[in-house]
Amino acid sequence: MTNPPVFCSTELGARIEAAEAELIVAATEAARDRGGWGVAMPLAGGFACAAAPGSPMNKVVGLGFGGTPDAACLDEVERTLAGMQVPVQVELSNLADPEVAHTLTIRGYRLVGFENVLGLLLPSERAAGYGVTVRRCESAELEVWADAVVDGFAHPDDVGVPSHEDFPRDIVQAAVRDVEKAGAVAYLALCGDAVAGGASMRTTHGVAQLTGAATVPGFRRRGVQTALLAARLDDAAAAGCDIAVVTTAPGSTSQKNVQRFGFHLLYTRAVLVRDPV
Repeated sequence: MTNPPVFCSTELGARIEAAEAELIVAATEAARDRGGWGVAMPLAGGFACAAAPGSPMNKVVGLGFGGTPDAACLDEVERTLAGMQVPVQVELSNLADPEVAHTLTIRGYRLVGFENVLGLLLPSERAAGYGVTVRRCESAELEVWADAVVDGFAHPDDVGVPSHEDFPRDIVQAAVRDVEKAGAVAYLALCGDAVAGGASMRTTHGVAQLTGAATVPGFRRRGVQTALLAARLDDAAAAGCDIAVVTTAPGSTSQKNVQRFGFHLLYTRAVLVRDPV
């Protein structure tokens, strides 16, 4: 493939981070609808979210493109989340204002990991199909889809940098459904009549967010991930998106898969945490 590399300006980084913040806030509100906390606090252009106990949506997103958070706002966020026994976890782009990182580190936030954001300009060239059928999931199939995604996530390939997080199956199941309720479209991958994997995508402001994809362990290395990527990118281009983005762990199989497909590294997020005191 000859997909051109993407130069990620601070303007593009701000647009992608705003889309990410919008997604996490919407998923947090979906958690509230099922009985979770559903707290989303504005913070210097981003949001501090607490969706539900143990949720991967419990984090601060979108910081660094709308000023530096002041001490009073950070005090309120830290006090609120400490009352829920939730660490304040900030995902901070390396394109963000460096003053934000300085502010957090002097308040005791510690670096615990990184994640990579990769992008692909749309429309794009793509590989031929691999005999895997991909279609949008019907409402009656959402439980089947969620089970497939959770099964895939529960059996990682253990390639690349180990994650600083590990979530129980029921927490992942709830988070996957929260993302779908937040507007992500669910996709099923089939090998014959068997469910081989699942994925989702959310589009906003010209950005196609590939919000997770997983292959059922028994169907790995059959082109399921490639087929799920191709179907979603076709739909993203048809919806008028100019860029697709995906977040991966550094050095992971997921990163390798999307780079083979033509994605390029846009930027890295540092993950900084302040434990409840």
